[in-house]
Amino acid sequence: MSRIALLVAIMAIAGCSNAGLRDLRSNTAGPDEFLILPTKPLSAPASYSELPEPTPGGANLTDPQPNADAVAALGGRPAALVDQGVSSADAALVNYTGRGGVPQGIRTTLAEEDERFRQRRGRLTQIQLFRTNRYDQVYNRQKLNPFSEERRFRRAGIATPTSPPERP
Repeated sequence: MSRIALLVAIMAIAGCSNAGLRDLRSNTAGPDEFLILPTKPLSAPASYSELPEPTPGGANLTDPQPNADAVAALGGRPAALVDQGVSSADAALVNYTGRGGVPQGIRTTLAEEDERFRQRRGRLTQIQLFRTNRYDQVYNRQKLNPFSEERRFRRAGIATPTSPPERP
């Protein structure tokens, strides 16, 4: 009976491990069949005089564009995926938010500061017995509790929208 219980326990523990399912890297030296994308079929343009200028290293009309194809299949506009700058509808908002000036290289500066913060806070998070969320461990002190913030705003007399009830 104890051998059966031991076998069941080993199988249960082995069933909890699915690291192989998350590791999608190929262990072989051959080509990766998931990296090969089929191209669109060749077709003659409606007018040869309206063809775009060729760009060395640029995109080809027959190159697959899975994101644009998915957006079109779902009824969206694939042209919206192309960065065209700030739209006229958002220009006023962008001007207002940048009224105090925009520091150059802010993304690089924030990335460097965040890296230093995570190194200081993450020293003891390297040791783990069970799978944990590293993001929550490092940034736990900076999380806001929306319910306590709502109560604080209401005590201060600020009108707040309703919110779902707190979970017990």
